[in-house]
Amino acid sequence: MRAGELAPRHFGFAVADGVATVTLNRPERKNPLTFESYTELRDLFHSLVHAEDAKAIVITGAAGNFCSGGDVHDIIGPLTRMDAAGLLEFTRMTGDVVLAMRRCPQPIVVAVDGVCAGAGAILAMAADLRFGTARSKVSFLFARVGLAGCDMGACAILPRIIGQGRAAELLYTGRPMAGEEAERCGFYNRLVAPEALLAEATALAQSLAKGPNFAHAMTKRQLHAEWAMTIEQAIEAEAQAQAFCMQTRDFHRAYEAFVAKRPPAFEGN
Repeated sequence: MRAGELAPRHFGFAVADGVATVTLNRPERKNPLTFESYTELRDLFHSLVHAEDAKAIVITGAAGNFCSGGDVHDIIGPLTRMDAAGLLEFTRMTGDVVLAMRRCPQPIVVAVDGVCAGAGAILAMAADLRFGTARSKVSFLFARVGLAGCDMGACAILPRIIGQGRAAELLYTGRPMAGEEAERCGFYNRLVAPEALLAEATALAQSLAKGPNFAHAMTKRQLHAEWAMTIEQAIEAEAQAQAFCMQTRDFHRAYEAFVAKRPPAFEGN
């Protein structure tokens, strides 16, 4: 299938130069998520597993903000009226968004400006690479609305990005983390000027899209799978994965290009 054939209704979506761009686009409320957009995001990432024209993914927000989290009126209010079964169905569905992001083979780059709160911070956390701005504010603010910090995998993933102590502080307090702190502790890979943010995130995604896509997918798979492995298991898993990559045409193309003193042209097989 082709990603360009997909047409989500609750956020912007476009495919160009091998990059699929998701734009959270409710600027009047700082791009919050709704039941419908959660579901469409989950389904989109499931679909992108099979997309031939999307080799990397960018997630961004419209009008100077990334995402303010779950919409207070469209999600938070209805949740207060649900029974236990309905609440568990919702929390499992939101967790499935993160699982779908981690399982899709394409590298995911997020471009974070302005507000990045609650479920928005989770989307940024679940990506593979994060670009931010100095004026951005990342907030895992669940405790501030009477909820636990253990939401959508935060207690598993965030400590692996920024360390256990920093993650614990952010999840207990819900305080905002400014851009410079987020870069310093490793949450952001890079700080970028707001006017250049999307262009630089897209440029990185395009460079990844031109790379060895099969090998990139293997790297992503192993980064996720090895969380639950001993070092002995991880070394064996990587030996098998790398031996598999050595059987690809891209590996041979890279060698032939090196011998010929020209850049390799990867094709993802």
